[in-house]
Amino acid sequence: MWAPQVFAHGVATGDQEFIAQTSGAQIIPFIYLGAKHMVTGYDHLLFLAGVIFFLHRMKDVWHYVTLFAVGHSVTLIFGVLVETNVSAYLVDAIIGLSVAYKAFDNVGGFKRVLGVRPDPRMMVLVFGFIHGFGLATQFLEYDLAREGLIANLLAFNVGVEIGQVLALSIILVAMSAWRRFPSFERHAFAANMVLMTAGFVLTGYQIAGLLAG
Repeated sequence: MWAPQVFAHGVATGDQEFIAQTSGAQIIPFIYLGAKHMVTGYDHLLFLAGVIFFLHRMKDVWHYVTLFAVGHSVTLIFGVLVETNVSAYLVDAIIGLSVAYKAFDNVGGFKRVLGVRPDPRMMVLVFGFIHGFGLATQFLEYDLAREGLIANLLAFNVGVEIGQVLALSIILVAMSAWRRFPSFERHAFAANMVLMTAGFVLTGYQIAGLLAG
């Protein structure tokens, strides 16, 4: 019952009204909206937490995060400009699966079950594309003015990257602190099982929303 209202990849009511009524380029407001959307986007944050869970070098962290950013930036802009007609619930269900996928990959599930591990960099890029469509579906729910649309999209995307850096910084600090304790190695598997469960729960809610609609 709650899935359509609570667990959809939604936008706050006040922000919805602003987006729908916007005409012309509104750079600063859309940067703010993009940053807010990423910081409060639990599905994106869960996926990123899974991506960096076992990454220790900042070079590797930024490599993966850059791939994710490129992926969702491309499909966000492309999806809005071509007005991709895809159900937001369907896209968000796949995003939930991306969280479960990454957790399963982190515990070596693919290697044990299939005998081979999909290229993690390629998969992060692919899921970045899907996450970008998740953002695009929200824009397309509103009757956006064409005047200033590209500028607003680019500003929103810049805001998303700012929000991603802020959120990722907090996650990295927390993860770095946790790794200093011996309990990290003991509890890493359980933590990824929780992450995987969260991904499947999110997927279930989105499918429920799709069926309810």
